[in-house]
Amino acid sequence: MNLIKKILFIFLFVSNSCTLLFAQPKSKTVFLVYEKTNSPRVQFGIEKLKSSLLNIGYQTKIINDINFFSKSPLILITFRHNKKIANTRIFAKMPKEGYTIISKQNATLIDGADESGSLYGCFELAEIIANTKKLPANLNITDAPEMVLRGACIGVQKPYYLPGRTVYEYPYTPETFPWFYDKKLWIQYLDSMVENRMNSLYLWNGHPFASLVKLKDYPYAVEVDDATFKKNEEIYRFLTTEADKRGIWVIQMFYNIIVSKPFAEHHNIKTQERERPIIPLIADYTRKSIAGFVEKYPNVGLMVCLGEAMEGTGNDDIEWFTKTIIPGVQDGLKALGKTDEPPIVLRAHDCDAPSVMKAALPLYKNLYTEAKFNGEALTYARPRGEWAKLHQTLSKLGSVQIENVHILANLEPFRYGSPDFIQQCVIGMHEVMGGNGLHLYPQASYWDWPYSADSVAGGKRLLQIERDWIWYKAWSRYAWKAKRNRVDEINYWSNQLADKFGCSIADGKKILTAYEESGEIAPKLLRRFGITDGNRQTLTLGMLMTQLINPYRYGLFTLLYDAEAPEGEMLLDYVDKEMKGVKHVGETPVQVNEAVKLHALKALEAIKAIVAKKNKEEFERLQSDVESYYALAFHFAYKTEAALSVLKYKYSNDIKDLEDAEQLLDLSVTMFRDLTKITSASYLYANSMQTSQRKIPMRGVDGTYKHWKEMLPVFEKELRTFRYKIDSLKNNAGKVVADAKPFKNADVHTIDSAGAYFTIEKDGRIFADSNLIIKSYAKELQGLQGVNFGYKQQLTAGASFTFASDKPVKVLVGFFKPQKAAFTKYTFYLKEPELETNASADHYGQSEIKISNAISIEGMPPVNIHTYSFKAGLNTLKLEKGVCLILGFVDGDTVVPVYDAGLMSDNKNKNLDWLFE
Repeated sequence: MNLIKKILFIFLFVSNSCTLLFAQPKSKTVFLVYEKTNSPRVQFGIEKLKSSLLNIGYQTKIINDINFFSKSPLILITFRHNKKIANTRIFAKMPKEGYTIISKQNATLIDGADESGSLYGCFELAEIIANTKKLPANLNITDAPEMVLRGACIGVQKPYYLPGRTVYEYPYTPETFPWFYDKKLWIQYLDSMVENRMNSLYLWNGHPFASLVKLKDYPYAVEVDDATFKKNEEIYRFLTTEADKRGIWVIQMFYNIIVSKPFAEHHNIKTQERERPIIPLIADYTRKSIAGFVEKYPNVGLMVCLGEAMEGTGNDDIEWFTKTIIPGVQDGLKALGKTDEPPIVLRAHDCDAPSVMKAALPLYKNLYTEAKFNGEALTYARPRGEWAKLHQTLSKLGSVQIENVHILANLEPFRYGSPDFIQQCVIGMHEVMGGNGLHLYPQASYWDWPYSADSVAGGKRLLQIERDWIWYKAWSRYAWKAKRNRVDEINYWSNQLADKFGCSIADGKKILTAYEESGEIAPKLLRRFGITDGNRQTLTLGMLMTQLINPYRYGLFTLLYDAEAPEGEMLLDYVDKEMKGVKHVGETPVQVNEAVKLHALKALEAIKAIVAKKNKEEFERLQSDVESYYALAFHFAYKTEAALSVLKYKYSNDIKDLEDAEQLLDLSVTMFRDLTKITSASYLYANSMQTSQRKIPMRGVDGTYKHWKEMLPVFEKELRTFRYKIDSLKNNAGKVVADAKPFKNADVHTIDSAGAYFTIEKDGRIFADSNLIIKSYAKELQGLQGVNFGYKQQLTAGASFTFASDKPVKVLVGFFKPQKAAFTKYTFYLKEPELETNASADHYGQSEIKISNAISIEGMPPVNIHTYSFKAGLNTLKLEKGVCLILGFVDGDTVVPVYDAGLMSDNKNKNLDWLFE
């Protein structure tokens, strides 16, 4: 009997319920029969089945002979590696990773579409056995995943910068990442992934190659010593082998253009420089690094981030991808004598991904694309506008578009597990974005992997994968199948939670209610009041009043409102319409305030009376998080209501509006005081990235302003200042006179400058090659000496100049701010420093607007001023391509006020920041 006949016979035999050979269902031995195969996945699945059967009292015997029959219970495991078998009419076509389980009485067939299908079929049957405590007699299950890729990511990065290094630069060493070498932890993590049917693991790092490969042409580029290098080789092979056994594809992510520190020092260049063009040396080094990696680890995929460390978008992106990265992969394959292309994932962040893909697909076929679903947060299930169009465009290229749930800066650090919100997001990924893959970040503490932020007695650290089990389980469940019956899902999760905490199903349902109600709070708050969808904002630490009433000052990321939220109104828009009697549109701040308060009340009510019998300490931490969400919701509601009253004052000039705001602000501080009390005992920090890139509500320099107890004095001072300013207004008949004095020019000598000086004065020329003149300017700028570049030169080469000074200085740079739709590319003006797309956008303290609407130039947009701080000595300021103004130099200790000069503002944008500063 040939192989096809054997399998067809068994298949028909089982499906027709023949019982002649299987007449002893009470036998306590189960035979696990499979065809001879070298598939580690099938063998891993069989071991899972064996373990499940042993747990309910069965003995097992594993037989790798398809001819074997027995009167005892038998489970036959096959997969369609043989095309002749797969194409026979008895075997229906099945998607990749799919499986069928058919059982009648004592015979069971697990038939996989491929090795992963058999693996998942074994896991499915093992779970049924574990849940029912018996070997089922009658099953007919066919299942397959909807999403092609279902993956999680781990950041091989830290909350801080390593000495002498900058963002993303973290060599793989036991000192920096002890967990990376912990095989037991890797097994635990990989087991949790396969339990959740995840099939991809992304490792994020800026430049991993110098920790994993040695290059003949660049032996000095290696970043680790020989002993560490050997450890890295060993653990990487262990990880990839164990992952493959579980059907998981490891994907190594890297940024461009970054080189190793030893390489940079050898050639006297920077490790990363956004404005640096592609040079042959770096291209050759990178190409050979990739080739060496592919040759050494041919079964590992690559994820490429062209943005951030390269300048914006354009031909450099295309050239680097098609002439360096893809050829590097092809060189590695050639060295191996292989033609099967390992997958490459192109990250769409900060690059023109559609154009890059158009150029790349004729050269390399196994390409995927990836883009952030809600930026670096979780806000809305159905993104819209230009952001949705980008995803839709990528999904139509013929490759798979992967949806990235990234960082979650508005969820840190509290537990988040709303199955309903997550399910709606996955449905939105399919229906709106055209995505067919999931790339899932940890729910919190990404930069502090593998630990969570929880403060536990005795200094114990909780593991993220254990604490946030419901986060991974929910996203994985809906990535496998998104549209599931809501009633069934409530029952499913209620049972899961009841089992987790040893309570009744009714109490499990209440816990689910707490998760889902609290799960609406952070998304709604950020999408209606936030500054950014990026990780420079920590939502749970609150916001300053100036950030609420004047968000543009803080670099408002309008994509958050225009794409990652339902249509609606910001605080500024709401008050403007309210005061002018204009009809409101969509989701309003008032509606969100009422909604989050109700969500908080329902969540707290649902969970407060439950007593857990299992995992009691964890349940108490969950209750504490719900209490934290309650305090956070009411803090924000009161504070944003105070902001509405302050904004009304712009139009009314009625002190009563400010007095109303003062009472509301006082209530918000009271709620934040409650939040601080709760979190002082429960959390080590609110945000896991503790560098200066954290800006909102306060800059996180050297790990500061990372806890609520640090923010409480700030908010208390804000309230005291506001009360003082209200008294001052009353005593001065509502008038405040600002005393602005001109800045003094610093003693600076420019070297290698492309332009002469110009003076800031009325009718002063601002460009060497145009007749554009200054009409008006902020008083502080009077008489400053700026560098007169031609705008044509800035468009083609950017602005770059070297200067010397005996003391620290600040360079004032004016950025034109055109009115434009969200996600519209800058084609003429230099884009303001923006941490959402450029991790180096604050290396000189330049990311924040100092004076907005500071200069009026006829025929040009408003000008916002940023400052770049430099130490004494010889320095170079290099700016990307695009038109801007180099307005002058001031001493480093000069206080540049933060305010809106109002030269081009209407009444809506009148500045009231001084009320709180």
